[in-house]
Amino acid sequence: METGQLQESSASFVLRLVSRVSRFSALDAFLFLFILNLVLQPLVEPDFGWHLRAGLDFLQSGGRLPATDPYSHTMPDWPWVEHAWLTDAVLAWLYTTAGPLAVIGCFAAVTAGAFLLASRTDAAGLTSRLLAVLACLWVALPFLGARTQMISLLGLAAVLWVAQREGHRPLLWGLPPLFLLWANLHGGFMAGLFVLALICVASAALCLLGRRNPFSRAEAGPGPLGTEEPTWTSVGRLTLVTIVSALVTLINPYGWRLHAEIVSSLTDREMIEILHEWQPVSLDQRAGVLFLAYVLGFGLLGALACRRVQPVQWTTVLVFLLLSLRHWRNVPLFLLVSVPLAAEWLAASGARLKELLRSRRPGVARAPKQAQLAAAGLAVVLLGSLGAGHLQRVVFCGLDPPGFFRGTSYPIEAVQWIREHRALLGERLYNDYGVGGFLLWWLPEEKIFIDGRMPAWRIGDRRILSDYVALTAGDPPALGVLDKYRVDWALVERRSRLDRRLEDHPGWGRLYVDTKVALYVRQ
Repeated sequence: METGQLQESSASFVLRLVSRVSRFSALDAFLFLFILNLVLQPLVEPDFGWHLRAGLDFLQSGGRLPATDPYSHTMPDWPWVEHAWLTDAVLAWLYTTAGPLAVIGCFAAVTAGAFLLASRTDAAGLTSRLLAVLACLWVALPFLGARTQMISLLGLAAVLWVAQREGHRPLLWGLPPLFLLWANLHGGFMAGLFVLALICVASAALCLLGRRNPFSRAEAGPGPLGTEEPTWTSVGRLTLVTIVSALVTLINPYGWRLHAEIVSSLTDREMIEILHEWQPVSLDQRAGVLFLAYVLGFGLLGALACRRVQPVQWTTVLVFLLLSLRHWRNVPLFLLVSVPLAAEWLAASGARLKELLRSRRPGVARAPKQAQLAAAGLAVVLLGSLGAGHLQRVVFCGLDPPGFFRGTSYPIEAVQWIREHRALLGERLYNDYGVGGFLLWWLPEEKIFIDGRMPAWRIGDRRILSDYVALTAGDPPALGVLDKYRVDWALVERRSRLDRRLEDHPGWGRLYVDTKVALYVRQ
């Protein structure tokens, strides 16, 4: 390239960069800060501990995966399929090389990246996209943090982004490599395949309708999802890509057993009836009220701002809305799928409001800037509502996890006591469901009773989740479960039914107690 052309190219790049920076308003900056505040969360996810332990052991063993469960004494013969084995390895590598703070930052980047990528649409500017992402993250707050599910949100966002650009064949054929990686990172790749299959079916239905299609327009042909009519050629191409993507997911350490394990978990009726994340959305909790408010606001925004029907995209959003109402765990998926439409409708509403203001008061040219300043002020107020100490808590967790956990419900004090008095205790531990992963993190030498991996596990008469519920929710607690699994020491939540029962039982003696837990040994 000649010197003059190089200078012209450099000048053009600088002008484009300056143009983008100049469009980045104070409101956008505050929205980014707000989003950062939401996605940065301390390491309090109950399953984080066992994911970390599995990753550390994977690295220490030279990359070997265990054939059966190595962490519990209740189900040691269960053929464990760890669907997030590669994520566990990356997580452990980050933890050992850069510390817990790096893990927090990684999950924050993945979460923010997922929603920002999903929000990309030509019909909305940056501010509208950030507002839509912020609303979704605010509703999704109970689900955020160091959860491996965030990996699948990013994968699903990538699938949606590619599907919206279906006319670009190189992007479309990037999906099989994506699913190959995704299948080894997290079992949520099934959601991505489901979305692709849903798009194929909805698009084929439109093709079958042909001229009778009420959404038909003059221009037809492959293009961004929901903006142009699909053709049989585009549907066939997407179907082929979907099939290839599904086939490559078989390339994993477990082969077809990975898929069988996922399907078994998703259809386990006992687990679905017991675990909270599988329950329908309820208005008894603040999270349910916020979710309902978002759904109503989303619908109202669509009614006011929608100017064109996008049948395939709307079908996808509606299906995920129904799935989210049925099971709590699907709420983040619906929020992610809905965010591009929310951004588009926000942009359209803003444009209509601007036109309305100018038509009624033609002399008012500063109204948009005043509105941005007002919105920026509101963003500051909402940011403060999270609490001035939120980021301090996050940093504290990353720099001093034991110190941080003293201020939580996790029994870090009991863990320290156990390390100092291990000789006084037995060999087979009972622990509550919510702290199983935590104990594998902080007491790696101990075999646990139950953790978040195990709700669907059962061998013969060992139905670990049912037994756990009988022991903890029964009135009185079914202490025979402790005999069944030959438990000789127990770490139980303070003032729980089981705590009160063991406290009065002559066969058990209490060695340790604090405000969080009590520790008992069999006499």
